Amino acid sequence: MWRRGADAEGYAANFVETEQIMQSKGFTASYVQVRGSMPFLWEQIVDLTYKPSFDIVRQEEAPRVLERHFHDLQKKYGAVLAVDLVNTGGGEGRLRERYAKSIEPILSEDVRYVHFDFHRVCGHIHFERLSQLYEQIKDYLKKHRYFLINDKGEKIEEQTGTVRTNCIDCLDRTNVTQSMIGRKILESQLQRIEVLGVNDTISNHPAFDTNYKVLWANHGDAISIQYSGTPALKGDFVRYGKRTTQGIVNDLRNALARYYLNNFVDGTKQDAMDLLQGHYLTSVSRDMAVPRKGGLLESYASFRLAFALVMGALMFMMMSLRHARTDVHHLLLSLLWAGLCIGITHFVRANGRTFTNRPRFHQSRH
Repeated sequence: MWRRGADAEGYAANFVETEQIMQSKGFTASYVQVRGSMPFLWEQIVDLTYKPSFDIVRQEEAPRVLERHFHDLQKKYGAVLAVDLVNTGGGEGRLRERYAKSIEPILSEDVRYVHFDFHRVCGHIHFERLSQLYEQIKDYLKKHRYFLINDKGEKIEEQTGTVRTNCIDCLDRTNVTQSMIGRKILESQLQRIEVLGVNDTISNHPAFDTNYKVLWANHGDAISIQYSGTPALKGDFVRYGKRTTQGIVNDLRNALARYYLNNFVDGTKQDAMDLLQGHYLTSVSRDMAVPRKGGLLESYASFRLAFALVMGALMFMMMSLRHARTDVHHLLLSLLWAGLCIGITHFVRANGRTFTNRPRFHQSRH
């Protein structure tokens, strides 16, 4: 989708609350954790590149927006541990620096911030290294506990804080990390009610372990399909506990599908969501004018047309090259068609945002 960051009121994009509930031996236990985009004003507008650049908007307002977001979280959940999984360098690094700097004034015993460079530490296959992150946050998890009641409805434990996890789109890295946290909490709950021994783990019970992995993999896929249109990447690790060749192939296919959907479908999808949620209000009548793109280029820009022109020029260039050895005229024509291909390609790349499927209704308040 087209939403990144937070709005001026501190409401974050792709904010999802996940509650893991367990019932056994008359006990009921649960644990709540949340995910959401970095809570300040920033954008990532698609422009036909595989990874569009990040734009931080109105940087001076970042501390205010972030403080309001965390104030709302504290009212609802108590203490908050923010786990930031983005890269240290590059465009993601700029976002990390802004996040860390903006949250610094409100850091306290009840608001903590931990940065963990997921890609640098875990790469694409060594997700077991998330144990390094757990070592950094386990004291917080033990301190703020989880919810637990017995068969009489008597409260034994109460969760007094939550973990807020984010990456860039809060899908793939976030889901792997949340599943690790959920697993550690569930083991603590099962040990507390003596279903597991003190040093026992879920991994020692293959059938249960398999079902638990599938539960979290399906959870990640459901969120990812809603937000990006494809199942979650890295889902094979969550589902099977390891990276697989088929999982890597699936990630490649889903990444290409996301590229297509982001650039050529999601604008209309965002319009539908904005209209449904009341962000764009209109009255229905026979005389209602359809919103139009502004400017001549935006009115007639079509990636399909540009692609067809490039393919046509390539075809004519190849036809001309076949006769270029014996006819200088065909050589000049092939150079002309080649120049046309390069010119159209350069023009589309230079105006990439114009050639994407952008939202046409609601205008960002950024």
